[in-house]
Amino acid sequence: MRVLDPVKISYRNLVANKFRSFLTVLGIIIGVASVIVIMAIGSSAQTLILDQVSGIGSNLVGVLPGASDEKGPPAQALGIIITTLKYEDFLALMDKKNVPEVETGCAYAQGVQTVSYQKNDFSFSVMGVTHDYINVENVELEQGRFFVPEDDVSLSRIVVLGAGAKKDLFGIDDALNKKIKVKDENFTVVGVLKDKGSAGFGVGGSSDAIMMPLKTAQKIILGIDHLSYIRLKIANPDEIAAAKEDVAKTMRIQHDIKNPKDDDFSVRDTASALKIISNITDILKYFLLSVGSISLLVGGVGIMNIMLISVNQRIREVGLRKAVGAKNGTIMLQFLIESATITLAGGIIGIVLGIALAFIISTVVTNFMGYDWQFIVSGQSVLVATSVSIAIGFIFGLYPARKAAKISPMEALRYE
Repeated sequence: MRVLDPVKISYRNLVANKFRSFLTVLGIIIGVASVIVIMAIGSSAQTLILDQVSGIGSNLVGVLPGASDEKGPPAQALGIIITTLKYEDFLALMDKKNVPEVETGCAYAQGVQTVSYQKNDFSFSVMGVTHDYINVENVELEQGRFFVPEDDVSLSRIVVLGAGAKKDLFGIDDALNKKIKVKDENFTVVGVLKDKGSAGFGVGGSSDAIMMPLKTAQKIILGIDHLSYIRLKIANPDEIAAAKEDVAKTMRIQHDIKNPKDDDFSVRDTASALKIISNITDILKYFLLSVGSISLLVGGVGIMNIMLISVNQRIREVGLRKAVGAKNGTIMLQFLIESATITLAGGIIGIVLGIALAFIISTVVTNFMGYDWQFIVSGQSVLVATSVSIAIGFIFGLYPARKAAKISPMEALRYE
């Protein structure tokens, strides 16, 4: 028998049973498309988050409450509230005698509160910040002014709106000097920040946030005396390591800590934050990928079932071919080619469908949700999806193929 004969026979059988072949390939199409879409969404989301974090600059050092492993996320990122970081710590860190590398810095206290304007209620992130916030975070004013040093501790009832918050509260109307209520307290809008081009993942959450002087937020709105975190801008990026050491020393003096193992704070720089975020998003991406891969396994089980049915329906055909000299290997190869062809076809269609869906999602997210969402489909995901689909065809087609190869010619020819 010629080498191409099993291929031709497999093709004729697949074409002769179009509907059954379609139902079989459908599971693979869905599985491969799911893998492509999940990988694309995961990569795009990861790129978006990392771009936003790196956008604040490579010369920032962050101080967070609570100790944490250098390779893992800080306690605050896990939703644990720790109250050890104080305004006095911020003042000590801003003293060049303690941290000579620091250029400027900002202290933060944040929470979520109800904000009202003209009988309309909204839920916004409220951020108490010090006056140098815009220099630390690299944001610009669209209108009005930002806070001055005197506002930090004067309990001034003024706010600066992020672009998203301004749009939600006032639409296209002018917001300057308008009165809003935050937790039933009246505040005057003195400034509006420029839109940085993303909603939700803006630096420091500024797009959809309402900023107010730090002490005002702590005492009047949030009812706390601790800080959420501190960010320090270092004059020379090459001095980040030295700055981190000086920050740690200063914090230990402030908190009367003798042994570094007893630290109740964490010191991070932008590069470390990027690495941690990348690790976390990688874990989430591959977890979702493993969930999506389950549909490929389901498709593989469907292929095995259909091929077993095909074997039972073609017992006489197999017996006749073996009676005229077809070897077990040839019969087995034929059924393996059929299952591999089904999965390969499903894989190709699934790849095209997955890429199309990923493109549609990126278009919707960019145009309607305001994110700077990149359309990313890696060649690796396409290669993996194609390879896995072919492998599933062989793996799940192996048992039916072996069963067909073991059919006795005499029993097959007597089969009714």
